[in-house]
Amino acid sequence: MKNLVVLSFFFVVFLFTFAYINEIRFDHLSNFKKCATSPSSSNTSVLPMKSSENDIRILLGIPTMADHHERRHFLRLIYGTQSVVGAKIDVKFVFCNLTKEDQKILVALEIIQHNDIIILNCKENMDKGKTYTYFSSLPDMLNPDPNSPNSEPYPPYHYVIKGDDDTYFRLQKLVDTLIPLPREDLYFGYVIPCPSMDPFVHYMSGMGYLVSWDIVEWIKQSEIPKNRLVGPEDKIFGEWMREGRRGKNRFNAKWHMYNYPEPPTRCTHELWPDTVAVHLLKTQEKWIRTLSYFNVTQNLKPSKLYHIR
Repeated sequence: MKNLVVLSFFFVVFLFTFAYINEIRFDHLSNFKKCATSPSSSNTSVLPMKSSENDIRILLGIPTMADHHERRHFLRLIYGTQSVVGAKIDVKFVFCNLTKEDQKILVALEIIQHNDIIILNCKENMDKGKTYTYFSSLPDMLNPDPNSPNSEPYPPYHYVIKGDDDTYFRLQKLVDTLIPLPREDLYFGYVIPCPSMDPFVHYMSGMGYLVSWDIVEWIKQSEIPKNRLVGPEDKIFGEWMREGRRGKNRFNAKWHMYNYPEPPTRCTHELWPDTVAVHLLKTQEKWIRTLSYFNVTQNLKPSKLYHIR
């Protein structure tokens, strides 16, 4: 009798153990299936793997010149390693007509590889109409063809940015700032002059300003910008807004946007976590200090293939 009780006890223990092991195996298998069928969350592209129709669509255009290949490759690293939630962001490099044979080869290769270049029909310049050509060309380039069978969103972008190539934009912070703002008649940026906090007095700094798509279309259609092209491009842009009575919704992003802290001026600010953009990164040292402060390599995965400390 005693032996039967002992055997029964061990048999019950065995049943519980067997059930527990199988439950663990089932849970593990279920989790594995979820991992195998779910989209990867480790997306390093500027764009989300799948963007909702409600996501903000943003075009960040960076004026540059055809020969500045190294700067474009560097900025692709800067923006291509930022993941964004709640928006679809396209970063494009903008320059005027190619003028040399080597440009036609090298830029074509970049386009094949990255598809992130806009070539405008203009002669290369900074303050003689390039900004106008950029904004006024976009509707014809990007608005959906009404005769096309493919359904494309309108507007193609809710917001368009003109950003300098020495400005570092933190894309998620930018998106978080834009989410509560209007999507029409918006003029957003860092107010000039530096001590001013009133976005309705002067204009937004050329470090990086943003307008809604309806203003982009107005620039193409209005005679006001066409008749005022020459001069500091950010100041001229502000004059268009004022004379055309556009940008009734204005947002001053100071001090979320600012100039690099050294040398200190009335336009500078210390690096801080709520930063949207840092301007005047004219040297590699300034870029590295800025990127280090924001810990941009925190997602680097350990591997036997390299050792970085």
